[in-house]
Amino acid sequence: MSRITHVGIVAKSHLQAATPYLLEVEAWLGARGVGAVFETATAALMPAPKSPASRVVADKPALVMEVGLVLVLGGDGTLLSMADCIAHAGRQVPILGVNFGSLGFLTEVTLPELYPALEAALDGGAHVEERLMLRATIIHPSGPPQSGVVVNDVVINKAAPSRLINLAVFVGDEFVTNVRADGLIIATATGSTAYNLSAGGPVIEPSVDALVLTPIAPHTLTNRPIVIPASATVRVKPERDEAFVTLDGQAGFVLKVGDEISVSRADEPMRLMRAATRSYFEVLREKLSWGQR
Repeated sequence: MSRITHVGIVAKSHLQAATPYLLEVEAWLGARGVGAVFETATAALMPAPKSPASRVVADKPALVMEVGLVLVLGGDGTLLSMADCIAHAGRQVPILGVNFGSLGFLTEVTLPELYPALEAALDGGAHVEERLMLRATIIHPSGPPQSGVVVNDVVINKAAPSRLINLAVFVGDEFVTNVRADGLIIATATGSTAYNLSAGGPVIEPSVDALVLTPIAPHTLTNRPIVIPASATVRVKPERDEAFVTLDGQAGFVLKVGDEISVSRADEPMRLMRAATRSYFEVLREKLSWGQR
């Protein structure tokens, strides 16, 4: 990885607890000759500098074009939104996620680890993992397609609160099954610990190149989660009623009868800087309380 000269800094919206850390990071980077670029809403959490020209502020799309690293202060949702922004920009910018509160599956660096992690990132010694991202494209018979990129999952839910939906599921051109349920989750290995886990799907170690299809509250017990290669393209069509598609819990689209959603590997992975002090399984033990009574 080339030398990082500018770091983008993004905090969770309205996270006032981040203010002292934002000021400290600004000074810490400046002392090392590294430029800080603050996301617009993040800069609003900070007191105005003595010289307004001394602080660089940009919206998210502009920020990711100017930096070699994005530092996220907040939770997994904040990190997911930045991963989507980086993917849309076609950049290969790594993300370092620092969690405020409980340890996150993605924002796993704790506040005491902030500066050692930043030091490792600037020195080129940080471990960067590539995580599979998916591109979801909704194809309309009479209109332009809609698309988005996700790290965790594509969720197809029923639009009406009290009704099941009927979905025809294909892998490539091969018909797999009809799902009659509250919905369907198409998750990456990274996203296997998100909604997929709550719906009874398996945990998949992030280095496994796979997708998992998990029905949500299926009407028949034979509709079970299935793990497939990440190289596959998943196609889903609503058969009777319209459905609602949610991408990483961030953006949503209506899926009407006659529409089709196609989900496949995105062009670029997310680049995630991992904490050097713990493994993935340690994170699982802490988050899921494995082996504890």
